[in-house]
Amino acid sequence: MGNFKEDIARCEAFVFDVDGVMTDGGIIPTADGDFIRRYNAKDGYALAYAVKHGYKVCIITGGRGRTLEHRLRMLGIERFYTDCMDKIRAMREYFAEEGIDPANAIYMGDDIPDLECMREVGIPVCPADAAAEVIEASRYVSEFRGGEGAVRDIVEQVLRARGDWARDSMGVTPSSLVASR
Repeated sequence: MGNFKEDIARCEAFVFDVDGVMTDGGIIPTADGDFIRRYNAKDGYALAYAVKHGYKVCIITGGRGRTLEHRLRMLGIERFYTDCMDKIRAMREYFAEEGIDPANAIYMGDDIPDLECMREVGIPVCPADAAAEVIEASRYVSEFRGGEGAVRDIVEQVLRARGDWARDSMGVTPSSLVASR
C-alpha cells in the first residue's frame, strides 16, 4: 500500500454496493415486491463512462428488484450480484473469473456488511455518511454522501489519474451503450 493517488492509477476494477452508495439508502417497496430507489445522474454517468472506456465494474448488493437490475443494465454494467448475502464470496468469484488482483481493486461500501470486502481490497473507499466502522476501514472518504456524488467522485479520480477522464467529448448515454455492443 503506497500513495493513494499512485494506487488508484493502478486500479483494475471498481466494486460497488448499491443502497447507501449509489443511493441515499432510502427504498420504497412496491406492491409487486420491487423497490423504488433514487439514483444520482452524475454517479450513473461516471459509471457508464468508465464501462464504455473498458473499466471493469461490478455491483454486489443485498438489494434486489427488477428496477435495480434494469438500472445496472442501462449503465452497461454486466457483472452484478443482487440479493447477495455473502458479499465476500461473490467478490472473490468475480476477481477469480476476471483475473483481478484485489490489491488493485476499489470497493465502495457504506455499512457493516461491506467491511469484509473492504478489508480484502487494496483501495477501500466510502461515502461521507458511511457507518463509523466503514469510515475507519477506508483509505479514502468521499466528501459526498451516498447517492449524492460519492460514486462519481471515486470513478472520476481514478479515470483522471489514468488520463481517461473527459478523453473525448462524445459522452455516453444509455442508448449509446446499447448501440456500441
